Amino acid sequence: MLMQSPIKRSDMISCLLCKDAPCTRACERLDPGKALFEIWFDNSDVAALKMPEKNPCKNCSAPCEKACISSHRVHIKELMTELSCNVRPLVSTALPKDEERLKCDICGVPMENPFLLASSVVASTYDMCERAFKAGWGGICFKTICSIDIREASPRFSAIKGDNGSFIGFKNIEQLSEHTVAEDMDILRKLKKNYPSKFILASIMGQSEEEWESLAKLCEENGADAVELNFSCPNMQEDGLGSDIGQIPELVEKFTRAAKRSTSIPVLAKLTPNVALMSPAAEAAKRGGADGLAAINTIKSVMGVDPITYVSSPDVEGRSAVGGYSGNAVKPIALRFVSELGNNKVLSGLHISGIGGIETWRDALEFILMGAGSVQVATAVMQYGYRMIDELKAGLNLYLAQRGIDSIKDIIGVGLTSISDTTDGLSRDTVLFPAFETDKCVGCGRCVISCSDGGHQAISFENRKPKLDGSKCVGCHLCRLVCPQGAISLSRKRIIKSR
Repeated sequence: MLMQSPIKRSDMISCLLCKDAPCTRACERLDPGKALFEIWFDNSDVAALKMPEKNPCKNCSAPCEKACISSHRVHIKELMTELSCNVRPLVSTALPKDEERLKCDICGVPMENPFLLASSVVASTYDMCERAFKAGWGGICFKTICSIDIREASPRFSAIKGDNGSFIGFKNIEQLSEHTVAEDMDILRKLKKNYPSKFILASIMGQSEEEWESLAKLCEENGADAVELNFSCPNMQEDGLGSDIGQIPELVEKFTRAAKRSTSIPVLAKLTPNVALMSPAAEAAKRGGADGLAAINTIKSVMGVDPITYVSSPDVEGRSAVGGYSGNAVKPIALRFVSELGNNKVLSGLHISGIGGIETWRDALEFILMGAGSVQVATAVMQYGYRMIDELKAGLNLYLAQRGIDSIKDIIGVGLTSISDTTDGLSRDTVLFPAFETDKCVGCGRCVISCSDGGHQAISFENRKPKLDGSKCVGCHLCRLVCPQGAISLSRKRIIKSR
């Protein structure tokens, strides 16, 4: 049975997720730094299963907490005790001994697991890709290869941050590979020679039919397992490049066909989200011979404007530019496009590689349930490093084991039937009330304020406790979403609306 752990990121929000964590070096019994990292990535049950049967923190003087370098020290002993005493007994499935369930393929080419580095700076040199392979990533999508003279701006990144400094959303104005085509081919060749079991997806961008054709051919000759056609980079718009192509189905079809002419390996078209619908471009890619699709690339964006300089971020000598937005904030948009592709019968048989805001194994699982057969990660790696692959694999592997699922391939697209393009088919004759858990409520009144000013005035406040008026409640559940204590849940049954 899948367990919902009571330990959340919020319980360790001040943790810095250190490299060579001082808390681990100070502890003789456990690896608290690793356990905290697992909690951060929604793997409390994995962390708990690694704990000894008896609480190792009992009668401990907590040297781990004394070693903590965060200005607001993490309650490490309390969290480790919670894992050992309260979470571990609830997890009935043991940690899987192998990763057989994670094996999959892209267009028939086998992969150890469905996780790839997305085409970006995180997969742009031999050393970086080698370290990712050694860390356990199933594959990489190498940063877009082109014959264009690329010279990057500085600075070129900007972010919207949460209270603890983690990215909510991330903007970049970075372009393509700064290496020559020959240098990139040498990297691909060495990677395939030294890591033959790893999946190498080569991203390319041409400036003409002939160049799309020649770059695809070169990638195959130098060891790429597949080619990804970058029709969607928002930072390469001049002269009909990047996302300008992805917005014109005729160009998508023409350049896909050009790439397919010269190669026998699979070709994936990476599509732009800067459109109302992705299906026209996706169908054009299929007509051009594409074997798969990748979605999404980043979303065109402008970040905040400095109130002193009046310049948007990132500020490059007093100027900025529209750039690509990524990070966990874009995941719902990415899922919307992946579900559109997954539900399109015309595209049946094409592999979908899902991209956009993936941080945890649950994020990856959502893309798989919406039809993705592989997933790509970039922004989260830029924050947390290649080491996060351990959490992606362990969490997804344990989930499959808990559900009795033998292969990740068995659940690709199984969530698509729950999604429709409009709300027209949803039931409107019943109401599901929120349920107030008084033992968790601390009496802050946030639910009352939100319901009063953003809902239907259905909650009163008596002796610092919320009280629901069922005659006014419409079951919108705004109150449940704003509750900082998690003290409002779903009631157990729906009721028929009164007319």
